[in-house]
Amino acid sequence: MFYYLSGMVAEIAPNLAVIDCGGVGYACATTNYTLAQLRRGEQAKLFTYLHVREEIFDLYGFSSQAELNSFKMLLGVSGVGPKAALAILSSGTPDQLALSIVTGDEKSLTSVPGIGKKIAQRIILELKDKLAKEQDRFDAHVGTLSPVPSGGKVQEAASALAVLGYSSQEISAALKGVDAALPVEEIIRQTLKKMVK
Repeated sequence: MFYYLSGMVAEIAPNLAVIDCGGVGYACATTNYTLAQLRRGEQAKLFTYLHVREEIFDLYGFSSQAELNSFKMLLGVSGVGPKAALAILSSGTPDQLALSIVTGDEKSLTSVPGIGKKIAQRIILELKDKLAKEQDRFDAHVGTLSPVPSGGKVQEAASALAVLGYSSQEISAALKGVDAALPVEEIIRQTLKKMVK
């Protein structure tokens, strides 16, 4: 229904930002990461997700498309609702979440309040499959593009970026010239910096 909201930041509260769009204040539940990007009285753009259940309409807003994609991806895991997805995304950045899934880092997920071992294992299990499918699509498409550096770390980074919603072309271009000896997290970080420029 809403793709994004663009307007002045009217209010900021824990896990909540109110965006004034033409005199109407839209309350968006959000993450600590997004709140850190916002300043009261300044213009902002939030990518949104409308969650409807029974007679309740909850609006969620995110500072980037990657964070929104991560939120939707988490909602696709059975047993993970919007509050749990927000809590997970509030504990780190979308690239840190993708890295936790790719590397099977259960500990980073269970450190989030309200996320137990079973849910963490389910998130990794269900989303690793999605990552594998994204990687297969990426590998099939890369053959038609300029070559991506080979190697396990670079491939893991490519998988993480694919699940964040970046296209094969964007990933391929951003991975050009990357140092394959770097840790996966650093490869992702450097690649994301290139994509944001």
